[in-house]
Amino acid sequence: MSLSELDQAALGRVGMMRQVQPEYYVMRLKAVAGDLNVRQLACIAEVAELYGQGSVHLSTRQGVEIHYVHRDHLEKAKETLAAAGVEMGACGPRVRSIIACPGAETCRWGVIETKSLARELDARYFKQEMPSKFKLSVTGCSSNCTKANENDIGIRGAIEPFWEEANCTDCGLCVSFCPLGAISRRHSGEAENHGATYLIDEEQCVNCTVCTSLCPSNAWVAGRKGYTVFIGGTMGRNPRFGSVLKKIVESEEEVYALVDASIGYFREHGLKKERFGHMIDRIGLEKIREEIVEKAAAIHGEPD
Repeated sequence: MSLSELDQAALGRVGMMRQVQPEYYVMRLKAVAGDLNVRQLACIAEVAELYGQGSVHLSTRQGVEIHYVHRDHLEKAKETLAAAGVEMGACGPRVRSIIACPGAETCRWGVIETKSLARELDARYFKQEMPSKFKLSVTGCSSNCTKANENDIGIRGAIEPFWEEANCTDCGLCVSFCPLGAISRRHSGEAENHGATYLIDEEQCVNCTVCTSLCPSNAWVAGRKGYTVFIGGTMGRNPRFGSVLKKIVESEEEVYALVDASIGYFREHGLKKERFGHMIDRIGLEKIREEIVEKAAAIHGEPD
């Protein structure tokens, strides 16, 4: 490897990418869950003005990029950013910045606290070396704003709806409200509850909160609440939607165990420059799912 190539690899590890113009670089900045405070924003603006062309680019993964930074100014720009608590992002074959939606803190549909989960994932995995680039996403509900199933690992807030027959007034609104048509009304022929039974197709259900949020009589409640974990999503030249690793995970600790087992499996079996999802297709989803879940159970300290 030439000295120039070594330089590019080293710069890539700290989020600096050479532009088409060989003397100029893009500085990729990290914003975990898309969050930056006003002091950090002011510093980014200052650096863009001093060392770039007075503008920034907002990336598709909630990051900020400063373009047109001359190679001679990279170190000084990096030091100025660091003084305000702005960290560099990541490039190349390693874990990228973790993205997240606002979650339950401010969104009426949010099932989980996304920001704290994203920060913990960042602390555990950011910039770890991998066979290829590796992206994680956290989204608060099945509205899927941060596209959990388009990431190597996606974590989505989920509830498992449960029908409380005693509360039901047989208004039928849940049937029309359900975005997937997973709820059906059956006439039971019994006097209680107007002779109606409401059923949910568990395969069709995406574990959203529409029925539990909009039911006027509180007949639909959250039976279980937690996370759906996806693996193997990727866009790019050869896109692949993520596969469900586990539909309902009830504890945050088990989420971390599943992520840890998934990353470990990819490190062990992934080929150089092969995305996680393409490795899954090469080896087989069922085999990988079984082995990851088994490994996660051992990490989490629970029986299979």
